[in-house]
Amino acid sequence: MSSSLVETVDVEAPVAVSWALWSDVAEWPKFLSHVKDVVRIDNRSFSWKLALPGADKSFIAEITELIPQERIAWKTTEGVEHAGVVTFHRLDDKRSRVTLQIEYNPQGFVEQLGALTNLDSTLTNYDLGEFKTAAESAAGNASRV
Repeated sequence: MSSSLVETVDVEAPVAVSWALWSDVAEWPKFLSHVKDVVRIDNRSFSWKLALPGADKSFIAEITELIPQERIAWKTTEGVEHAGVVTFHRLDDKRSRVTLQIEYNPQGFVEQLGALTNLDSTLTNYDLGEFKTAAESAAGNASRV
């Protein structure tokens, strides 16, 4: 069974701020609640450690497309199988829209239950809310400089 997530958040921050936050690997655990660690292997590959309900997971992902201030796409090369893309859209000079799309294959009972009950969607929305807070804070700090 394959599952898809598509979630969007509007952020009171310019695209440049949203992009800068998301494109900085060191920031991911601050707004992605299930991400415990991300380590850059090289310019295109990252090692991820996740703590998900019912299981800890790890995987290696590689960037498959990178268009600054527009999109970042990735796919896994080892471990948990999934692929995704995050896109950044300019709404106006001070606002942006961030859309996250993930395709994955839930493994085991807990992951299949999460997909069926939309728990994965709820977790993704929570994380996008955390991202929104972090980006808006960064935009506020940048405007005070």
